[in-house]
Amino acid sequence: MLSLRRRFASLALTCVHREYPNKIAHVLTSDADVQAPRHLTPVFFGCFDWHSAVHGHWLLARLGRIDKNLTNECCQALRQSLTKEKLEGEVKYLNSEQRQAFERPYGLAWLLQLVMELDEWAQEEGVCFLSK
Repeated sequence: MLSLRRRFASLALTCVHREYPNKIAHVLTSDADVQAPRHLTPVFFGCFDWHSAVHGHWLLARLGRIDKNLTNECCQALRQSLTKEKLEGEVKYLNSEQRQAFERPYGLAWLLQLVMELDEWAQEEGVCFLSK
């Protein structure tokens, strides 16, 4: 089981911060919408597309929580992603009027799973991933 967990962690660790290749699926309303993925969605730009990046972050949270051998590297990757500034960029992107249907319901369901996983981990062990 440890070998399988390590393989899954490696998959997520190699993609959550890898920007390209990338498939952006959103409505363009101006030149401002044509930017590098890391600028459009500063937390969830890796793993080829937005929902896969969210799912990859969830996988890191889950594995880091249940396998102490993976906790440090999973936490490091999560802390690199989950900064206040980057999360504010995600909120800005998702709150755009043109994105009312973006990744709904699939991607947002995984986002909720990620939030729940992080919250449960924080309640169990006092771990906080939001870095300043």
